[in-house]
Parts: sequence; structure tokens; C-alpha cells
Amino acid sequence: MSKVRKAVIPAAGLGTRFLPATKAMAKEMMPIVDTPSIQYVVEEAIASGIEEIIIISGKGKSPIEDHFDVNFALEENLKEKGKDKMLAMVQKTNLPHIHYVRQAYPRGLGDAILQAETFIGNEPFVVLLGDDIMPNEVPLTKSLIDTYNQTDCGVVATMRIQNEATNRYGIIDIKEQVSEHTYSVNHFIEKPSPETAPSNLAIIGRYLLTPEIFDILRNQEPDEGNEVQLTDAIESLNKIHPLVAYEYTGKRYDVGDKYGLLVANIEFGLENKDTKEHMHDYIIALGKELKRV
Repeated sequence: MSKVRKAVIPAAGLGTRFLPATKAMAKEMMPIVDTPSIQYVVEEAIASGIEEIIIISGKGKSPIEDHFDVNFALEENLKEKGKDKMLAMVQKTNLPHIHYVRQAYPRGLGDAILQAETFIGNEPFVVLLGDDIMPNEVPLTKSLIDTYNQTDCGVVATMRIQNEATNRYGIIDIKEQVSEHTYSVNHFIEKPSPETAPSNLAIIGRYLLTPEIFDILRNQEPDEGNEVQLTDAIESLNKIHPLVAYEYTGKRYDVGDKYGLLVANIEFGLENKDTKEHMHDYIIALGKELKRV
């Protein structure tokens, strides 16, 4: 069994849900308090033992590359002013083992992952979507790697959702429960209606895939929106090399959604040492004001 060493982070989307902010700014650089959302994803990969990362970028995404590169002028300025804590914070994001490739056309998540084929080669790999921030004592990506090591199967991260929300997610048709958090899968179904959904176990933004996925993606017909859907490719892969679903029960923030990003900023702000006291007092005061309305 090959060691899981590599990660793919798709970051080529146009970020239209956050216009006009994303007209000239990469969606993945939108901050949660003081940290770009993509940094949390990269840190999760590294904390899980990933050695090499490729980010699938697109037009207007160069700030992501700049963020993880050395900023010599900034570092020298911080050194001269004795701002050692800030310097350490900046140097923490100097990550030489991040590589980049562009997705030329917005043809969906499956096509974005296909751009990483040369980088991945014939190895298993993880995919981390930047819209999902999932802080947990044991990183979710590590749980997927551990599950792969135990089962020798590809793994899809899932989470229980409200039944009425199934038409927004890929949904698992469960075959049987294999262990406390793991299920074998009959089918992976893209966005079924609540009336037809076989479960409320939804695919969330972490995957561990085997390299056979690339042949499937290369030959898969685009959908009506001219996008190559990853869920459809995983359904095909499951027929060749069965995958398992891992059920995540920790905290999840959907920062690809305006409301989700606001919630993340509030809750992370309540934990941040520079903001937590003011945030706590503000929320208590706001709650009292809202009660009077």
C-alpha cells in the first residue's frame, strides 16, 4: 500500500457568491479574523502528514501564491523593528512544497482535479476543498488517511445534514456500517431531492482518492452546465475499486457561503486572543438589544 503524501487543493473558482469583493480578490484569500481561509486548509493538510501540495488556481489567483511565498521586504522590516512575533507569524506561511497549476477553463471540480494528474502520478492522494473549514483535535484529513491505511479503500468524508438540504450535496446510499464512523457505499448520488435521497449522509469537502480516478475524469462526459462532476466520477470509481464513507462529527464552517463566513468570523473571533474579550462583550450587548426589538 502506497503512503499518502500528496494533496490537491482546488482554488480556481470565480467566487461569484462574494461579488463584488471577488472581482479583484481571490475568494480563498478572504480572511477569517486575520487568516486567509485557504491557510486553514493548507495547515490541516500539513498537520495530517502531507508532504507535497498542489493548488489548482486560475486567473486572478496570484495572491494565493504570494501568500505562501517569502516576502523579503516585509520580513526585513519586521526584523528591524523587533516585531519578532509578527515575523514568526509571517514566516510560518513560507511553504516551499506548494506547487501550482492553472485550470484554463471553469469546467467543474472534476476537471480541476484532473489538472493535478502529472503531479500525483500513480499515488493515492487527498483532496481538500477550501470552502470547508473543519477545526478538530484530530484533523479530518488524517482520519481519512488512517481509514485508508486500515481498509485499503478510497475514502469520502461525509456528515449528517438536515433532510431538506440534500439537494445541495452529494449524498451517500449506504450499503452497511463497517465501523463506528465508516460505511460501505452502494451509490454516490449528486444532489437528490429530499423525497428521493437515500440518506442524509452528505459528502463534504475532503476526499482520499486513488489514481484510477484520472482515467475516469478524462473520459467522463460533462454535465448540462459543461462541468465535469467529481461525484459522478467517484460513483464510477466505486464500481471498480469500492470506496468507503467516513462520517465526520466535528465542527464544520462553510466559508463558501456568506452566512457561513460570517459565522466563522464570529466564532473564531471569540477564540482569538486579540479579539475575544471585545467580541464577547459585543455579542452579550447585541443579544440584549435584539431581545428588546
